[in-house]
Amino acid sequence: MIVPQPKDVVHKAWLYRGLTNIYDDADLAKVLYFKGGTCGAMLGYLDRFSVDLDFDYVGERDIIPATRKKLENIFAELGLTIYDKSKVVPQYFLKYEAREGERNTIKIDVAVPPQKANIYEQKCFSEIDRIITCQTIETMMANKLVAFINRYENNESIAGRDLYDIHHFFLKGYRYNEAVIQERTGKNTAQFFADLIDFVKQHVTEKIITQDLNMLLPYEQFSRIRKFLKQETLIFLRDEQKRAGDGRIL
Repeated sequence: MIVPQPKDVVHKAWLYRGLTNIYDDADLAKVLYFKGGTCGAMLGYLDRFSVDLDFDYVGERDIIPATRKKLENIFAELGLTIYDKSKVVPQYFLKYEAREGERNTIKIDVAVPPQKANIYEQKCFSEIDRIITCQTIETMMANKLVAFINRYENNESIAGRDLYDIHHFFLKGYRYNEAVIQERTGKNTAQFFADLIDFVKQHVTEKIITQDLNMLLPYEQFSRIRKFLKQETLIFLRDEQKRAGDGRIL
């Protein structure tokens, strides 16, 4: 996983410490399946920095308290401070010691329950020398496509990194798990892409693209891509919408 600035190495080290300790626990490894931007970056699917750890919880609900306890023990052993957490699911906001003005927080987010259509596989994460069960790239891409709109529907926020990831996935020729899109949205694929196109056209601005991407990409890479990110993504989405059979040109 790339680091945009030398100081980001500290955050990367904390992410890797947490991940290593989680998957060294056999019980946690059975119920927490890795996903999200950090997973994609570590596997080489994404070429940007990522700051959080995201998982799907695949265990029984009655062992969630035991899972939380194990996670909290790991945080304590590592010297991470819990400054906020969910009372419902294993979601944590953690702090580590850092110099003033530098990044010092990690979010741990666990989806309970995950989508039934999600597909997982075991992959080698060479940077930490671990075999981890994680979402397939097709599942990851489908969830990223849906999450772009869902963030706005749930809390009226839009993440520039979502647009970047969607663009990057299409540019690399990756495909998506259509069943995930249909399960999460209740729409057929063509209608979903038609709606996503409208959403990007109406809501994505230069400010949104800049907000978090400038901290997740090296400056030169960010400067290049910001000029064509929205328009190229719309091209990819229109191609998918037409390929799905709707036939409308948006």
